[in-house]
Amino acid sequence: MTIAFWAIPAILAITLHEAAHGFVAKRCGDNTAWLLGRVTINPVKHIDPVGTLLVPGLLLLGSMISGTSGLLFGWAKPVPINVRRLRNPRNDMIWVSLAGPVSNLIQALLWALLAKLASWFAPSQVLFEFILEFAFAGISVNLMLMAFNLLPILPLDGGRILSCLLPSRWAWQFSRLEPYGMFILIALIATGMMGVLVGPLVSIGQSLVGLVLSI
Repeated sequence: MTIAFWAIPAILAITLHEAAHGFVAKRCGDNTAWLLGRVTINPVKHIDPVGTLLVPGLLLLGSMISGTSGLLFGWAKPVPINVRRLRNPRNDMIWVSLAGPVSNLIQALLWALLAKLASWFAPSQVLFEFILEFAFAGISVNLMLMAFNLLPILPLDGGRILSCLLPSRWAWQFSRLEPYGMFILIALIATGMMGVLVGPLVSIGQSLVGLVLSI
């Protein structure tokens, strides 16, 4: 039951994150993802067996066994973006990259709104607690995914945004770090620095969620 509470919001969070990238890319002139059927809420189109199922499942299982609240993250199949089709490649790529994390923030706020509505209208305490469990998982997953993806490390969204903001010469030098991005992320997780880096971004998201819950 606990896995179901977390798996459903996690798959939804990752699916809408990727679909948002494709949707904004289409609005900016690149319909590659649209033509490939990736601008959809169908999770099958976005699921990566390792990043969407195995890694988050193992992390959640480890947290359950140890009784601790660890970092939960994952990824989906990247949405294909043809930068050359964007009307203004450098500026548009910023918006395309931001679309995923913003979609997660919006989802976190909607989960918070669901919890608030349940506190007003749930006909029983049991149903309220059931919805609250789902909402807590949805808020937590989306805020962690948002914060994780905003880290300025390639190939994460934050790395793409930073690359577009840097002068061309520096951006080219920065792009050379992309093959090492996964090793950097693994090192951050192994040393416990990942939590330190994503913590402030999660706190900002929690403050916004708190505003919804205080209505």
